[in-house]
Amino acid sequence: MTIAELNQIRNEYEDLVKVRKLVAEEGAKLAEKTGYRKQILVCGGTGCTSSGSKKVIEALESELKKQGLENEVLVVKTGCFGLCALGPIMIVYPEGAFYAQATPEGVIRVVDEHIKNGNIVKDLLYKETVHEDGSIISLSETDFYKKQLRIALRNCGVINPEDINEYIATDGYQALAKVLTEMSPDDVVNELLESGIRGRGGAGFPTGRKWAFAKASKGDVKYVCCNADEGDPGAFMDRSILEGDPHAVLEAMAIAGYTIGAHQGYIYVRAEYPIAVQRLEIAIGQAREKGLLGKNILGTGFDFDIEIRLGAGAFVCGEETALMTSIEGHRGEPRPRPPFPAVKGLFGKPTVLNNVETYSNIPQIIRKGAKWYSSMGTETSKGTKVFALGGKITNVGLVEIPMGTTLREIVEEIGGGIPNGKKFKAAQTGGPSGGCIPAEHIDTPIDYENLTALGSMMGSGGLIVMDEDTCMVDISKFYLNFTVDESCGKCTPCRIGTRRLLQYLDKITEGKGEMEDLEKIESLANHMKSSSLCALGQSAPNPVLSTMHYFKDEYIDHIQNKHCSSGVCKSLLSYEIEKDKCVGCGMCARNCPANAINKTDYIAPGKKLPAYEIDTAKCIKCGVCITNCKLKAVVRK
Repeated sequence: MTIAELNQIRNEYEDLVKVRKLVAEEGAKLAEKTGYRKQILVCGGTGCTSSGSKKVIEALESELKKQGLENEVLVVKTGCFGLCALGPIMIVYPEGAFYAQATPEGVIRVVDEHIKNGNIVKDLLYKETVHEDGSIISLSETDFYKKQLRIALRNCGVINPEDINEYIATDGYQALAKVLTEMSPDDVVNELLESGIRGRGGAGFPTGRKWAFAKASKGDVKYVCCNADEGDPGAFMDRSILEGDPHAVLEAMAIAGYTIGAHQGYIYVRAEYPIAVQRLEIAIGQAREKGLLGKNILGTGFDFDIEIRLGAGAFVCGEETALMTSIEGHRGEPRPRPPFPAVKGLFGKPTVLNNVETYSNIPQIIRKGAKWYSSMGTETSKGTKVFALGGKITNVGLVEIPMGTTLREIVEEIGGGIPNGKKFKAAQTGGPSGGCIPAEHIDTPIDYENLTALGSMMGSGGLIVMDEDTCMVDISKFYLNFTVDESCGKCTPCRIGTRRLLQYLDKITEGKGEMEDLEKIESLANHMKSSSLCALGQSAPNPVLSTMHYFKDEYIDHIQNKHCSSGVCKSLLSYEIEKDKCVGCGMCARNCPANAINKTDYIAPGKKLPAYEIDTAKCIKCGVCITNCKLKAVVRK
């Protein structure tokens, strides 16, 4: 393929894709020009697929054919729109009508009433897109979207990720063409340095500096690697980008290859991401067919190809040296650094490794320039950050916000607040490697330095929200359980330290803790941070240290009062029947799996039957009695 042929494809498909960004009259005129009067986009990402989007697409195509509309309406299976809690999601253009939690039955109504007769089915729309007067507003004007700025996610929910022509229509591979024909490797490095982009997968090392080190390293062979392992609990940013816009990553890796002098790339992706893997395979095949990967790319004489390597789900393989060891065919264990991968990486050769989100920003920086990118964000943290928003939050999903957006804006506005009228208590960022940010710091602008100062970190971008019912001791135990299981065991501080920390937390949540345990935890945690071989062990204590710092009173309550105020730690719970409320129906006793509830001789005033009581020695604290008591006579203490 030549650059002229690349531009020809862009011009041919540009209007088709542009319809999905325009609404109302302007979109309708453009839609008519493309030959399709309507386009229906259905999310084909993992979240919506698990909710049944495949059946929705089948019903949609079947009904369109039945109504004789299959040649007038284009159905596009696309990537994640972001509002994962509302899946399956279906958007009809040019109106921009957002149908939430779509069903095969609902699809029939949409085709019959909306597509065929022009009447939007308002009771099936996402409620935030409908005004009180019945008019609909653009999705970009809703609280969830209006403060977002989609750069890494720009094509997710917009293009068909399995059609390279649609990526090219959004200026795809133009950055690669520019680099190969107009820029030297030094020019690329300088552009990244001036943009201020930092790695989006961990500590935020400047991407330009990393590429510069690899470029300067001497080696007959060099490599480009992509970390798509993404092992943090609750994180799905990289997966969604690969599912919605795989070519952005391929293009960026080719740019990296040109910059450092590499001709081979590897994408290390976990096998548990079948949709992402499938779309990567399709994208790589299409890019090779078009001559955008392989030999003599765009007729410039530059050769570069990419292969996929599947990971088995080991969290430690998210660490760069462990990832490369795994690609080489060995057990994924970290190596001592230095030497760093830019000097001695994959197969002992100079290597650049970035994660999916980092790469997805590169083509746009090259096309639009460093000044454009550096104009967004804060002084030290430029651009945007993608977060997987989860936990006790209304709008569970994927968001991309400018650096410097406050935690309050993310939780209360974009996230829609805490469900059921509960209060915000804390947010966990950085997964098992991060820390918990308490409510007192909810107005903190999100960037690398601020999160580090609060005892947390950016990490890959998981953001788990916790409400007032969350036990912070239990949360730290949850993350520590994860790191104990995921430790590779190579170094003693991590292998032994994580288990010892977990033993202390088990002791505390079982009501056997002592005050001196807190000093021992802190001492051990600091030792692990300073002496573990890789970031897994160095950061494993972060959730414990941050919760001890901000919620020390909960640890003390667990130890001194043998009490869990959130009612989460089973060993510290007790159940009691308030006899004056008990009507003696016996529902609690009949459903108790431990036969721990017995009838008493006491009859409450105004009641006809004897009350019941719980034998605490037999009680297994399952909570079935609370569930079955309609009068709420059973209380948990």
